[in-house]
Amino acid sequence: MDQKNTTQTAGGAVAATTPGAQRRILVVEDDPTIVDAIARRLRAEGFQVQTAGDGPAAVDTAEAWQPDLLVLDVMLPGFDGLEVCRRVQAQRPVPVLMLTARDDETDMLVGLGVGADDYMTKPFSMREVAARVHVLLRRVERATQAASTPRNGILRLGELEIDHAQRRVRVGGEDVHLTPTEFDLLVCLAHSPRAVLSREQLLAEVWDWADASGTRTVDSHIKALRRKIGAERIRTVHGVGYALETPGPDGAPAPVTGAAAESS
Repeated sequence: MDQKNTTQTAGGAVAATTPGAQRRILVVEDDPTIVDAIARRLRAEGFQVQTAGDGPAAVDTAEAWQPDLLVLDVMLPGFDGLEVCRRVQAQRPVPVLMLTARDDETDMLVGLGVGADDYMTKPFSMREVAARVHVLLRRVERATQAASTPRNGILRLGELEIDHAQRRVRVGGEDVHLTPTEFDLLVCLAHSPRAVLSREQLLAEVWDWADASGTRTVDSHIKALRRKIGAERIRTVHGVGYALETPGPDGAPAPVTGAAAESS
């Protein structure tokens, strides 16, 4: 399918009152009905929108147009959305909302592993797409503000180190690459080490969601985070939520130092 270069800016009161007004969104989807519906909704929210219908067009448009966020389908002609995500993230970090036709946790984890920040399973409402886009963009804004705000020291929990200013994580002195969502999730857990946080609390703190409809999103991101920092560092409390553990070499809880100790 040919790429559609249909940039449009919403004007007047809509653009003035919409939190994400004038931000650029690239929608990558080969189904004309779905892509048109998403594009119309996002334009109504005040965003500038371009669309692409296949993998190569998506990568080319992302490089030329420099979008602030991608709404990206997994199944695409040319090459799939996972490869699009890899190539776009290699150019520059950009938040990605991935769309999948299958409610398959393996697919979701692979998507999160190549740099996607969130995912939605079809069918979905256009209202929810717009809400997820706003949340992702707010998270990027918060991360930018946090990076420019001086903080005292580095948060250390045993061998786990979290540098807020640089948004870097190390385990045993080795750098660990986390997506923006994974970093924010880890920080949320680390600010209350060994305390159990419910899925609903994590949704509210990390995703800005006020209801419990996305608890599986939390579970998938926790699994992806465990793969990167070590499964033993995140404890599951069934039916409740998760806690960040800090095991020492002997298996006992490691001491908390730095910013975490100061805030305890």
